[in-house]
Amino acid sequence: MNIIKIIEKGLLGIIAFLTIIATFQEIMKIYAVGRVYLPDLLLLFIYTEVLGMIGVFYTSNKIPITLPLFIAMTALSRLIILQGKDMDPSALVYEASAIVLIALACLIIRYRPGSQQSEE
Repeated sequence: MNIIKIIEKGLLGIIAFLTIIATFQEIMKIYAVGRVYLPDLLLLFIYTEVLGMIGVFYTSNKIPITLPLFIAMTALSRLIILQGKDMDPSALVYEASAIVLIALACLIIRYRPGSQQSEE
């Protein structure tokens, strides 16, 4: 195993560890507030997706391109929710358009000819 692979797996291990810490910090914050809000759930979902992506990499040594795209869509959704009613309507249109473009990219990647995922 070369040095790059060792460093890569080490960094992913650190990212996984820190993601778990961030998840527990978020859960403690929710517990302290005594209420769960949608942005909290979306943040926990992002943490779950990051851990899933790391798990897939450890088992297969590759990351399907759709996983980071799902994380991006969730992050943009969370951003829209956090900005609330005071946000500029044009920014909402841009951010929602970005989500649609990412979703279309996921569809194209998933159902392109020769895609292994489309056969599942």
